[in-house]
Order: sequence, then structure tokens, then C-alpha cells
Amino acid sequence: MGLLGSGRGVRSASSRPISVADVLHPVGPLPAVVYWRRRLLVLGCAVGVLGGGGWLGVAAATGSPDEDTVLSTAGDAPAPALDQIVPSLAAVQLPTAPPTAGPVEEPVAEQPQDDPPAEPAQLDGGPCSNDMIGVEVRPTPASSPVGSKPTFDLVVTNVSPVSCVRSLDKGLQEIVMVNAAGMRVWGSNDCFPEETTDARTLQPGESVVFPVVWGGLSSTPGCTAERVPPPPGDYALRGRLDTATSPDATFTLT
Repeated sequence: MGLLGSGRGVRSASSRPISVADVLHPVGPLPAVVYWRRRLLVLGCAVGVLGGGGWLGVAAATGSPDEDTVLSTAGDAPAPALDQIVPSLAAVQLPTAPPTAGPVEEPVAEQPQDDPPAEPAQLDGGPCSNDMIGVEVRPTPASSPVGSKPTFDLVVTNVSPVSCVRSLDKGLQEIVMVNAAGMRVWGSNDCFPEETTDARTLQPGESVVFPVVWGGLSSTPGCTAERVPPPPGDYALRGRLDTATSPDATFTLT
């Protein structure tokens, strides 16, 4: 009886259905953590199987090719030629730099040529300008012996077509003698200067003669140097009336 009772107890223990308590509290010869790891592994596999099945179902419903199909298709397609990917250099038109232009020279406007200033009109009876008169020295005679006292004429002529007025004061008149080297030898105003007031109206072509007697001796301005007879030779006489001058006249001492 005792054996039968214990046998029934064993059968009832082995044939008893597993309850939730048995799952949550596994009983066995191994530690409980081993059973928990096994159960988590089985649970993870079950979740993976369910997820894969769900993805296959979605792929079948949408008709999307799987990875193998995509790889297969990509492997069968021929690779595009290089000239289809990179265009030919001949077909590529590179931008060209604009030609370097030099400095642009702006056209210089031609300046209008100014007309020469018109000469002032010569009025009848107006003042005689220098271009309206002529000044000349006339030695009489043209040659003289050393130590003689020749006369030199200073001639002023109105060369304009109208009458004009000119001051002929003695202080404005002068005759100068220079030697062949251009050295000053004598001047009519050096030792005996004269001061007069003589404004005259000169008619066209009219000449006025002012004779000057030379004493035959050299002189300097102010008459401070010793006066001596110049040696024989050719000399030049230059006359002036204020700022109007004459050409040189030749005079010879013999």
C-alpha cells in the first residue's frame, strides 16, 4: 500500500499539467537563471520568425523585388561606357577668356587753331607805335680820320599809312659806337646828355633828322673813364629812339 501510494504520487506528479507558476518559477536541477536565458532565447527566435514572415508578406503584397533579385539584375546589366559617363573633351567647350585689350586711346579732339591776334587798327592822329616808325643812323661821311669830329644823323621816319604822334625828346635819343669785337666805344649821352620835351605829329613817310656831332674820343656811361681817340678800323653805329632801335651802320676810322 505504501508502495502503491508512493507510485501514484509519482505518476500524479509527472502527469500533472504545467501551470503559469511552473513557467514563472522553473524547477529543475539547474539554477533558475539558466532556465530564464533559455526561455528568452526561444522567445527572441519566435519574434524573429514572426517579423520575417511579416516582411515577406508585405513584400509579396507590394511586388517589391527582394535583395537577391536586385543584385542579380544589377549584375546582369552591362556597365555603361566611360564616354557615356565622362563627356569627350572635344565636345566640351571651355569658356575662353576675353582678349586682353590694350589701353583705349580716346580720340583727341582737334583743337581749333586760334587765329593770330589782329593787329590794332592804326588810327589817323593816334600815337606812333614802334612798328609805325623806322629808326636809322647815317654817318656823314661814312669814314673819317682818327681824331676828327664827324657828324652822325639819327633819322626817325613814319612808315605807317596814317599820321601819328611820337615823343622825340633828346633824352630818348641815343647813338652808340661799338668796335669789331662788340665792345662799347662811345655813346652820345655819356658825357653831354640833353633833356627836352618834343612830341610831334609825323605824317605818313615823313622823316625827322637829329644830327649828333662826335668829338672823336671814346667815352663810358657817366663819362668817368679817360677819353682817348679810338684806333683806326671799322666800327658799327647803333641808334635808338626810346625802345625803337636801328640796324647797325658801318663807320670807318682811317
